[in-house]
Amino acid sequence: MKTKDYIKVNKETWNNKVEVHINSDFYDMEGFLRGKSTLNSIELDLLGDVKGKKILHLQCHFGQDTMSFSRLGALATGVDFSDKAIEKAKEINKQLKLDATFICCDIYELQNHLDEKFDIVFTSYGTIGWFPNLDKWAKVISHFLKPNGKFIMADFHPIVWMFDNDFKEVFYNYFNTEEIIEDESGTYADRYAEISAQTITWNHPTSELLNALITNGLKLNSFNEFDYSPYNCFNKTEEFEPNKFRIKHLKNKIPMVYSLSATKK
Repeated sequence: MKTKDYIKVNKETWNNKVEVHINSDFYDMEGFLRGKSTLNSIELDLLGDVKGKKILHLQCHFGQDTMSFSRLGALATGVDFSDKAIEKAKEINKQLKLDATFICCDIYELQNHLDEKFDIVFTSYGTIGWFPNLDKWAKVISHFLKPNGKFIMADFHPIVWMFDNDFKEVFYNYFNTEEIIEDESGTYADRYAEISAQTITWNHPTSELLNALITNGLKLNSFNEFDYSPYNCFNKTEEFEPNKFRIKHLKNKIPMVYSLSATKK
């Protein structure tokens, strides 16, 4: 499938999700507007003190994490290809009188829209599966990092994406063999929402991710795996501790999330 086709299909899907997500319990806009941070300990442990740091947040959706960085004193810039999401991010940012900046574009094309260097590039949860080519993605990260700048990432583990929706059987290839085209109804933030859409994604094994970063001038500092998700966004889950969710019948047998830190050489 041509690049423009998958971007067009996925952009329409994410534009359709924005209003549902804004109004969902999952994103808890009421709590966020009152001051709740949307960042988790998994990524905060790697980020450290971000006050005064320039942070580039890739695939920011409607900007809650980006604005959470702003609340922590960072100079945060969020990027997403959904124009409706970025429009909402700018509205909320203005409402909260924060100083985050938001850019609407395809991540691959970011160099045409932004001419800055950053102390930290950040991305999290459900991100790289939307890209067909991780080498091209890692080049963007490397380009925008200052020398000795850090890339911080937390995402769902590729093992998770091998299973069917109810985690009953291995359904997809662990390796990046082809695009995955799916028709879905509802959304992870509201499974009963009256929306339907098509998505085009790719599974990326851990080796592909790490080698893309290494070959583009980043040195790996840490790679951590977790047997839970901080979000209740999968079927058949149980909350075994506050804000920690596992697939009930699998318990702690599979990794659900990983995090990593890397430094630009």
